Amino acid sequence: MNSIESLQWRYAVKKFDNNKTLTKEQIDTLKNAFNLTATSYGLQPIKLVVVKNKSIREKLVPHSWNQPQVLDASHLLIICIQKEYTSEEVTKYFNLVKQVRNTSDEITNPFKDFLTAEIDKKTPEELLIWNKNQAYLALGNLLTVCALEQIDSCPMEGFKPEKYDEILGLDKHNLTSTLVLPVGFRADDCFMKDLKKVRKKLEDSILEID
Repeated sequence: MNSIESLQWRYAVKKFDNNKTLTKEQIDTLKNAFNLTATSYGLQPIKLVVVKNKSIREKLVPHSWNQPQVLDASHLLIICIQKEYTSEEVTKYFNLVKQVRNTSDEITNPFKDFLTAEIDKKTPEELLIWNKNQAYLALGNLLTVCALEQIDSCPMEGFKPEKYDEILGLDKHNLTSTLVLPVGFRADDCFMKDLKKVRKKLEDSILEID
């Protein structure tokens, strides 16, 4: 399938085949796709938690509005952001730039100083909102890659982050869960499997300015 056919194929799966499991190669593809996601200034203020353990996921179901996808999918992907974010992350980023590109401080320092000032002037609430926006970028990228790789998925906002954080011990990693993405393979009897995709006409969703 080409890219458009793949996007036509995907839908938010409501029932996964709990007997099918993604291969290590497929999971590695999703991990790499997440890591390659575009983020503001390239700072990557996000982290992906991959949960395969069924007993852990069973504990998460009641805090996910009892959505069975959390347990029945092959893996549960949880996109997290840092609870506390400071300009120290800018320093870490430019240290990595220097390591990878061997770029001199003379070249990077003006941009580094700019980003440091941008982070320092934001309130903690503004930083949380900004970082959450990066999480949505990652989700969109993962959904597209899943479609291209013929991996089923179901993006979810319907869960209690504080309970996920508690069960998964995310506090000790300075993380809070933001978005949830069960991935795996659709069940043959998933009621949405053969439904036509409902989308606006192109002329209703696209504005072209020549």
